[in-house]
This record gives sequence, structure tokens and C-alpha cells, in this order.
Amino acid sequence: MMNSYRLHYAPDNASLVIRLVLEELGQPYECVLVDRRAKAQTSAEYRALNPNGLIPVLETPDGPVFETAAILLWLSERHSALAPPPSSPDRAAFLKWLFFASNTLHADLRMLFYPKKYIGPDADQQAQLQHVLRQRLHQHLTHLDQAAAARPSWFGAVHPSVLDYYLACQIRWMALYPAQADRSWFTLAHYPSLHRLCATLESRAAVAVACEAEGLGPTPFTQPSYANPSEGSAT
Repeated sequence: MMNSYRLHYAPDNASLVIRLVLEELGQPYECVLVDRRAKAQTSAEYRALNPNGLIPVLETPDGPVFETAAILLWLSERHSALAPPPSSPDRAAFLKWLFFASNTLHADLRMLFYPKKYIGPDADQQAQLQHVLRQRLHQHLTHLDQAAAARPSWFGAVHPSVLDYYLACQIRWMALYPAQADRSWFTLAHYPSLHRLCATLESRAAVAVACEAEGLGPTPFTQPSYANPSEGSAT
């Protein structure tokens, strides 16, 4: 049985969320680079861990876990931290926004970043899809900002939750990707409660460690810059 965790990662990918949470929990873990430039995520070895060929995978004492939200929920329950416990009256609200972040927000981001995978090679159709997705993302962020404005203990509070870290990383990616596209549609200041959440996280020791490891700079969420990692590639 494993005595610690093994995180299969690529810089500034969804594995960043898991790294941040492991650091926040103070859990020992080993990082294994998945070389995206070499398409290592499509290898038979990696697909034995995640048949979908997506990053991340967290190897645990209970076996490999994939899907970002599943890993986050598993870690929060395993360590009784960074989320309301199952007996809490806050649990239902926390779960609905965690799954919204995964099933709706993150899914729309993937389509925005990789439209060709969803609609084919036609550039005009890709542009139309991205236009619609930007409108949807604005709605998603508005709803999340309103939820965070209520300042529940599990969303934008002094002590972060797994949801906080998940959303902060997605906000970072909205500001940076697709690298060659017009990203003027997104302004974090338009969502003041989410901006406060991101600024609060940037003072956490866990964020400093992750930024150093993946070359993210000092303000990875409020004023992000492209990753400059010591190994691997974000794309």
C-alpha cells in the first residue's frame, strides 16, 4: 500500500488544482510528469491509470483516481478538511457548486479551448461556438460571484475549500487561453467576489509552493502570466 500520493501532472493543467489542495492539506506526494509534447497522456502506460487519457491522475492507497472533482471530493473526505462534512447542513450547497464547476464550467472551458474537438475543422463554426461559450461563461461567473458574495464558510472564506482552488485555477485559464484568441471578454474585476477569492488565495503558502514548482509567477490568479516550468509543457 502506498504511504503517500503520486500525482501525474503537467504544468498549469488541471493537475494544478490537485497540487494546490495536497499542499494545503500538508500531505506528502510525489509528482510524475506527463509530457504533453510527447503525448505521454495517450500512452498505454498512462491509459492504464486513466483510460480517457486526461490529466490528472492521483495514485492513492485506494488505487488511481481520475476526474478533477472526484479527486477533490475524495481528498476532502479522506482528510476531513477543505469542505463541509457529510453531516453539515452546508454540504448540499457545497456539492452543487462543486459539480457545477466540474460538469458545467470546466466542460465549457474545454470546448472554448479545443473547439476543433467538438465541432470539427471549420474555422467559422469554431468561432461561432466560442462566441456562444463566452456568453455562457459570463453567465456562469455571474452566478458564482453571486454565490460567493453570500460568503458561506466553504466559498471564498478565510480558510479555503477545494472549490476555491478549483475555481481560482479555472479563472486563471480564462485569462490566458486560448493563447492566440481574443480574451478581452474576460475581466476578473467584473466579478468582485471571485476577485476577492483569488486575491485571498494568493497569500496562501500552498500557492507559493505550487507557483515555484510550476513557474506561475507571484499573482497566478489575479494577474496571471504563462507558466514557465522547469520541466514539461502546459500545452
